[in-house]
Amino acid sequence: MRIRRLRSIGASVGIASGHRFSCLAIIVAIAVASAVIALPVARTSAQAPSLKTPWGEFDLQGIWTVEYDTPLQRSPRFANQEFFTDAQRAEFDRLRSQGRGRDERDARGSEADVAGAYNDAFGAMKRTGRRTSMITDPPNGRIPPTTAEAQKIAAEDRDFRLALMQATQTCKLNLPGCAGGKYDPKPTSRRAERPVRYNTARMNRHDGPEDGALADRCLTIGLPEFGAGNGGGSFRRIVQTPAGISIFYDVGQGQGWQRNIVMDGRPHLPAHIRQWFGDSRGHWEGNTLVIDVTNFSPKNDYRGSRENLHLIERWTRTSPTTLEYTVTIDDPTVWTRPWTVTQEFARQNEQENRIYYEPRCVEGNFGHPAVLKASRLEDREFAEGRGPDPLTKDNASGGAAFDPLQQ
Repeated sequence: MRIRRLRSIGASVGIASGHRFSCLAIIVAIAVASAVIALPVARTSAQAPSLKTPWGEFDLQGIWTVEYDTPLQRSPRFANQEFFTDAQRAEFDRLRSQGRGRDERDARGSEADVAGAYNDAFGAMKRTGRRTSMITDPPNGRIPPTTAEAQKIAAEDRDFRLALMQATQTCKLNLPGCAGGKYDPKPTSRRAERPVRYNTARMNRHDGPEDGALADRCLTIGLPEFGAGNGGGSFRRIVQTPAGISIFYDVGQGQGWQRNIVMDGRPHLPAHIRQWFGDSRGHWEGNTLVIDVTNFSPKNDYRGSRENLHLIERWTRTSPTTLEYTVTIDDPTVWTRPWTVTQEFARQNEQENRIYYEPRCVEGNFGHPAVLKASRLEDREFAEGRGPDPLTKDNASGGAAFDPLQQ
């Protein structure tokens, strides 16, 4: 698959090419971006770019990324400590630089070894950030407890997925991919069951395309987007015009996507109209762009939240090279209270990133059909007595390497 590299100020992060995207939309976005960037902008004596557009709005335009790694949740080890000390950051950098990441190999030929797939070029790490968690509210830096109903749905879903894994070597060896499950040499009788909800994660069967994870199908989780995924981060390009704002996201390893922010005061779409990335309505509060996002699809999932997910985003230009982003996340059917994440983005070099290729999810376009075909061959061989039951093989776990910062 094609690899591209966007150059950041403090760190270079490799990102794989991405999601199938409307060529027309990309051409229009690039044309608008070029037109807006080409507009004359007043400069100060220090040659810093103006923080306002020619039509008077605060200027958020550019290519932005987070240049440091920060855990989403605060580790209990740091309790009420909001920021790392310089010594703690240096120690994390030392520990993380010593790890082999995805280059670490299990026993050659084992399921765990084969499931590792990518090497560490796809899992680069950045230096440790100042904050001990992205979550700034609640003050303890932790995601609030989930509701009883959300816990019930999550337990049912987990039990189904573990049942599909029960006869694998992963469960026999008590590996992380079977956490909470038990080994049983007899494969489950639940293979033909439907998932509790529309499937978004990898499961140990490939009876149809929707048994694959969203990423396997060239889809992305979308919002909220905190820079997770292979490649060590994500980028977003913000384009402003007098009539609206567009944000293009370059995420993970092949799930690039674009959102358009409606800025003319119209209300949200009717409740029965649902969109993969939600419905974004924005307005200005002083120098801050506030975006209210609702109407998410029930076929998407963020930590158990689906169609009831509600986001309030705040984008504030804090200097010529920095942009603060905060988002309050709410779903009363999933969490007992709203919670807030804060990130600081650094502006990237427009000249070095002036050539940008259309994202394509080559892996999913070719790999996912191949997985389905191979699964049918395994089923046939098992039915003819020429191969093992496919449910004794682990085709679901494996992936991210150990990172002490995330523990």
